[in-house]
Amino acid sequence: MLRFDLQSHSTASDGALAPADVVRAAHAAGVELLALTDHDSVSGIDEALAAADELDGIALVPAIEVSSLDGDRADLHVCGYGIDHRDPALRATLEEWRADRVGRSDRMVAALRELGWAVDDAPLVARREAGGTIGRPHVAAAAFDHPDNAERRAAEGLETATDLLVAYLTPGAPAFRERTRPTVAEAIDVLHAAGGVAVWAHPFWDVEAPAAVTERLERFAGLGLDGVEAFYPSFDEAQTRFLVGEAERLGLLSTGSADFHGPEHPVFSRFRSFETYDLTPRLGPIAPA
Repeated sequence: MLRFDLQSHSTASDGALAPADVVRAAHAAGVELLALTDHDSVSGIDEALAAADELDGIALVPAIEVSSLDGDRADLHVCGYGIDHRDPALRATLEEWRADRVGRSDRMVAALRELGWAVDDAPLVARREAGGTIGRPHVAAAAFDHPDNAERRAAEGLETATDLLVAYLTPGAPAFRERTRPTVAEAIDVLHAAGGVAVWAHPFWDVEAPAAVTERLERFAGLGLDGVEAFYPSFDEAQTRFLVGEAERLGLLSTGSADFHGPEHPVFSRFRSFETYDLTPRLGPIAPA
């Protein structure tokens, strides 16, 4: 089986390594087909492509992970693979979506302050001025790392910035604020217009009940969704087999990833850390001919 890993993140979004270093780390881990899927950003792809060209045995798929809305779900992710990352229309649309994301991050910063947390604006401003995206991990880190919060962090048992994110910046948490766009339908359309295929990333990370996953898969397939991420570190065998079966029933691709964010990440630190349970992925046009 082709050794693939179709989600990874660099400093262009919320990863710890530069794009070229992500490619080198994947190559060292034996990955043969890699996708760099930074959140709402394609700014790292050229660097990653250049790094892949310098290495034997690894191919890079230009890709992106788009945070999108679907009814009461405020943060479903759609990955686009094989996109033309230099397409002017795509870049203009991403700029609009990032502006909405920046507004959301500002609202979450304000909410944390209302709740009594100190937030360091400096890293957020620097990231914005450098053209990087600002997501919940960056907001959480700006609060977690502020020295004025040390006593409160200890009192609440928050040992990492991820702990703070989960406690305060997830749906239903007190400082969470929703985005206004794009919808899943908009994300699929924009990715298709840029020449890519659209894949719903890690469904069971965002939606727990199998029946709810099926309902969304059927509806998204009607909107033009091309695939679903069936192989993922947190998915057990039953979930994986369920998703592969649904993909086959609906004629969708089935992909997988370790969702690499960096070697020190508490959850997503190791390439190819997902199980296939002897099932065969269907990568379709994502895989090289």
